[in-house]
Amino acid sequence: MLIRYRRKSFGYFSWLLAAALLPALAWCVGLFLFADAIPKQPTGLDERTDAVVVLTGGSGRVRTGLNLLLAERADLLFVSGVYHGVDVSQLLAAVKQRPGDLEKRIGIGNAVNTIENATETAAWMRTRGLKSLRLVTSAYHMPRSLLEFSNAMPDIRIVPNPVFPTHVKSGAWWAWPGTAALTAGEYSKFLLAWMRHQFHRVTKIFDDIEAPS
Repeated sequence: MLIRYRRKSFGYFSWLLAAALLPALAWCVGLFLFADAIPKQPTGLDERTDAVVVLTGGSGRVRTGLNLLLAERADLLFVSGVYHGVDVSQLLAAVKQRPGDLEKRIGIGNAVNTIENATETAAWMRTRGLKSLRLVTSAYHMPRSLLEFSNAMPDIRIVPNPVFPTHVKSGAWWAWPGTAALTAGEYSKFLLAWMRHQFHRVTKIFDDIEAPS
């Protein structure tokens, strides 16, 4: 009886251990797939869009957006994010030093997170009748930004334009603690955003089924 009890207890323990390890293993596999999906270099730099949209919060983003506008890659520039910080102040100072109507081609939002970036950009695009945008944000932030923007603007053509901060290491990212933590954190945020959108889709399906015809 004792041997049979021990075998049964070991069986339960094995199932519990597997139940705990499988989600962790799936998360780790997903993390490496996510890291592999992070853009390694800009693409479509010669492609023109109606607007350039910059998400504030990382070094080099605003300057990249302004350079794209000056290179006539788009007619308009929208800086989505809280109006503060050195980057935005430098942008406005640089614009005021240039002749012409450049300042009239730039808009500034007040979003505080990626969800609000997408919603305020969608409203800005809609009021101007724009159909395409070039999205400028850090490479590690691009997958989640594309997810939010695609859901907020399913009919808008989005061209990713990643920026590569010097403090974020490429290649063997797992060997750098700071980059590994940043990638893992961004992956977790991406998963939460993806699950939120899937939940909304399922909820909408059930609402449509239950709605009276």
